[in-house]
Amino acid sequence: MPLSIFDLSGSCAVVIGGTSGLGREIALGLARAGADVIASSRRADQVDEIAAQIEQMGRHTLRKTSDVLQRETLEALHAAILEQFGCVDILVNSAGTTARLPTLDCPEETWRRVFDTNLLGTLRACQIFGTTMLRQRRGSIINIASLANFVAFHEVAAYGASKAGVGALTRSLAIEFAADNVRVNAIAPGIFPTALNEELLYSTARGREEISRTPMARFGRLEEVVGAAVFLASQASSFVTGEIITVDGGYLASGVNQ
Repeated sequence: MPLSIFDLSGSCAVVIGGTSGLGREIALGLARAGADVIASSRRADQVDEIAAQIEQMGRHTLRKTSDVLQRETLEALHAAILEQFGCVDILVNSAGTTARLPTLDCPEETWRRVFDTNLLGTLRACQIFGTTMLRQRRGSIINIASLANFVAFHEVAAYGASKAGVGALTRSLAIEFAADNVRVNAIAPGIFPTALNEELLYSTARGREEISRTPMARFGRLEEVVGAAVFLASQASSFVTGEIITVDGGYLASGVNQ
């Protein structure tokens, strides 16, 4: 298979939640693969910072904030992208949140906030940008799922349930959109340290347990999720839809590691 099948030159990619963590790394990785990339989130300073990096690669971008909790901001982002680029070829839904506390003590407002961000936020973007992709009769949507789609993590039931919803949404949209050549897949990252969870992973019993359950005996590096994203965004995956690809160092395959 020629390497050019992974080339994203001439494509327009949108990464929602693309200014920090895994979303940021995916945005930069898509740009390195040749795409023009719009990385959007709530914070204007972070949008400006990553836009400058994308432009340094010789790619085109757009500086515009958005909030997955506010549909009108996603609609404004969509309209601005169409005005400047005329199309949307790739959508990555990476905005997310979590809350850790015993399920019986978890207030309904916490459940609503987590679901509104992780599941409804993903749905909003898929509806808005997916409409354009269906009209174009081409496109790739990549949602960020979780290992919690497959196994339970202690005291994060709202997060796990919301990500299970993302998995179900991914499969449902995949079969609805397939006839119009729009593919919908997801990536389920393993344990990746970010600015938000680094202290937890490196200094607690929970982090040590997660390492012990990972056969590769280490956490993931942020750049290690990029290959899966480029694959799903490119023609290399032209017959792949409705899948959740795990990038987890063997975590889900693991039984006894020693």
